[in-house]
Amino acid sequence: MGIGNVNSILAAYQYEASIRAGRTQEAATSKTNFAQQLQNTQEVGATGGDAYTEYLKSKYGSVAVKSVGKDQKSMDALGAGTAGTGNVVIAPNILEKMANDPEKAAYYEEKIQNYFDSVPRYEAELSAMGHEIHSSGIVIHPDGTVTHYISGDLKPEVRAKIEAKIKAEQKEKAKRKKQYQKQSAEAAEKRRLLMKQYEQKQMMADALENRMFDTSNIFFVSQSPVVSSVVTAYENAISTFSKSVIENI
Repeated sequence: MGIGNVNSILAAYQYEASIRAGRTQEAATSKTNFAQQLQNTQEVGATGGDAYTEYLKSKYGSVAVKSVGKDQKSMDALGAGTAGTGNVVIAPNILEKMANDPEKAAYYEEKIQNYFDSVPRYEAELSAMGHEIHSSGIVIHPDGTVTHYISGDLKPEVRAKIEAKIKAEQKEKAKRKKQYQKQSAEAAEKRRLLMKQYEQKQMMADALENRMFDTSNIFFVSQSPVVSSVVTAYENAISTFSKSVIENI
């Protein structure tokens, strides 16, 4: 975390502490303020609940009276339907108790003020993480529990950096994929050529082997006239020699 982010968080905590220091005095005078507000609104015919609502609006700004569930879906819908950081939502039954019971009013008004005191800290902490608040507020549910909600997103400059990084990574990935496809195609072509050479060599070897053992193309030529006369003379000489031997016997 950068020094600037740390300083912003520290400033937020200091601001929150200073606000809390004056909360006791404000709580002590809240009953009087509401009593005066109630007296003023009753003069124009407003009911106690309406008068108290107007008092809260004059004190906190945006105040909505409705029941909101504590489930994620309900809170998401609330966050999507509000804007800014000054949203206060109070369940009707709780508002009625606050309007008729000064102790309840003081209790929940302190909870509401605690939320507003916490907003600078929320903003600083989220900013340090690269986020910004789009909508936030406090909800007092029908069962009396209190929830702070925050809806936000990345800062535009942070989002731009992340998107640029993702784009660069995708571009590099596409480049590597293209190189791999090219290398694969080259390797496939080499394998095809090697297979073709092997097949040609095999065909030549088979043809040579078949020619060595095939006698259908071998012709036995008869003796030439010269060879025949020599053979005849030799045979005649043998015959004469044999005859002479016989006579001498």
